[in-house]
Amino acid sequence: MADIHIERDHSLGLAAARKIAWRWAEQAEEEFDMSCTYEEGTKADEVQFNRSGVSGCLKVDGERFVLDARLGFLLGAFKDRIEAEIVKNLDVLLSSKKPTAKKAAAKKKAT
Repeated sequence: MADIHIERDHSLGLAAARKIAWRWAEQAEEEFDMSCTYEEGTKADEVQFNRSGVSGCLKVDGERFVLDARLGFLLGAFKDRIEAEIVKNLDVLLSSKKPTAKKAAAKKKAT
């Protein structure tokens, strides 16, 4: 068995991070045929995910995303590739929430 552990810090707060976690879960279901269960909490949320050969949990709070997954024997051979895809997808979702310099400048001009 192979394990994957990914952590990403953020400064979005729980409400915005929750939206990203929901999108991540939807993406995991659509693209990887995962079964996801989303549990909202007062200080943190958890997305439990699984399919044949993989199971894990994405924990999200107001400051951090933590993903832990366990790959079965067959998928363990593709650990590096799977981990890279998860990192890429999570980083793309996180980067879509960060304001760009152009947006910040335009917002400042408007006020």
